Amino acid sequence: MTASLLWLRQDLRVHDHPALLAAIAGGAVIPVFILDDETPGTWKIGAAQRWWLHHSLTALGASLKKRGSKLILRRGAAHTELARIARETGSRRIHATHAYEPWWKHSEERLPTDIALVLHDGNYLAAPDSIVNGQGARYRVFTPWYRRLLDHMPPTLPQAAPDAVPAPASWPRSDDLADWDLLPTRPNWAAGFGAWCPGEKGAWRAARDWLDAIGDYKARRDYPAQPATSRLSPHLHFGEISPRALWHAIGERDDAGAESYRSELGWREHGINLVDQMPDYADRNGRELFDRFAWRTGADADRDFAAWTRGRTGYPVVDAGMRELWQTGWMHNRVRMVTASFLVKHLLIDWRRGERWFWDTLLDADLGSNAMNWQYVAGTGVDAPVFSRIMSPLLQCERFAMADYVRAHVPELAHLSDAEIAASHGRDSGAPGYPEPLIGHEAARARALAAWEAARG
Repeated sequence: MTASLLWLRQDLRVHDHPALLAAIAGGAVIPVFILDDETPGTWKIGAAQRWWLHHSLTALGASLKKRGSKLILRRGAAHTELARIARETGSRRIHATHAYEPWWKHSEERLPTDIALVLHDGNYLAAPDSIVNGQGARYRVFTPWYRRLLDHMPPTLPQAAPDAVPAPASWPRSDDLADWDLLPTRPNWAAGFGAWCPGEKGAWRAARDWLDAIGDYKARRDYPAQPATSRLSPHLHFGEISPRALWHAIGERDDAGAESYRSELGWREHGINLVDQMPDYADRNGRELFDRFAWRTGADADRDFAAWTRGRTGYPVVDAGMRELWQTGWMHNRVRMVTASFLVKHLLIDWRRGERWFWDTLLDADLGSNAMNWQYVAGTGVDAPVFSRIMSPLLQCERFAMADYVRAHVPELAHLSDAEIAASHGRDSGAPGYPEPLIGHEAARARALAAWEAARG
């Protein structure tokens, strides 16, 4: 029998990998990863994630080597390279894990018809189209969707990693990972990424360390100065750990922390549920009213957007978050909400510009989560609060004790007291080297509400 191809995408692991085990059941296996910058178009993988991908593929290659196999690397349109490898090896079967981003579906549709593509569940707690109401219709609102998801829980038990992966009689050509130039060099803007450990082992190490503290998750998750979040989002995005393995690792705990974290796993999956129903959700307003909303454009808006990306808005929490993002490839979730709200409502800049910036700079950038979260904060989404709910960075700083977080990322303000840092939101701090606010809070609020009323008609 000829070898099967295992098409790896966002499932870079060997534990709990149904597609891998199905391929092994058929005989020899050729694991393949294709760096496809063509099919996604403007949604090709961002710069920060390329850093993670390099290390994750290195780790996966080592894991496969221990099992008598190897990872074949190719670059180009996925359907073209898979067809080419199939011709080189005589393979007529491809196993892969279900992926729901539109470009992956396009790749699947363009594969030659004489090659059998066998798709397996494995990257989500439940297939998106399996969560339906009593009439068989899909959900677009999180709360009823999550309640129905819980009816399907717990998920099936995760599957053990194979001891060996049967190798083919001969291997096809593979690219050298170093030739892909995924790592930054001049300048090395990823120098601050060193706290991360990409790969399956890193994912499980992070999960074990964090699960000991999950009981505090609900009470402390919104306080960025004393982070209680799992920081597992990049590992989940790249499929280095499966959601159902993590769900079962939590076990039967029913405390508030465990329940809150399960809900966050659900929130992540709700994003792909929306994209599966609306493939253009990352580009199109979920509410048509915003198609006529007067977002700011032109030189002044561009200047303000650049200040936002650099953490130079004059709002300490916003600037701390944007600098944390640039330095570490990650940002605390509560601060993501503040920074996104500030761009959309204080600066009146289209949410899609912020979404694209996050896509390029976040290690955990995920199409579904990124689009859903930005549209939620902007008020444009199908399941979002009304636009007129405008978040106050000052109140967020005070309520969630963010002064130490600001000091850690905005050294110009490190000498200020907690009260002085909070009061600097929308007012000149007087600190040398720190910018004045781009706009005052009350002026920004009035401008945003006026734009909202104009759009409503």
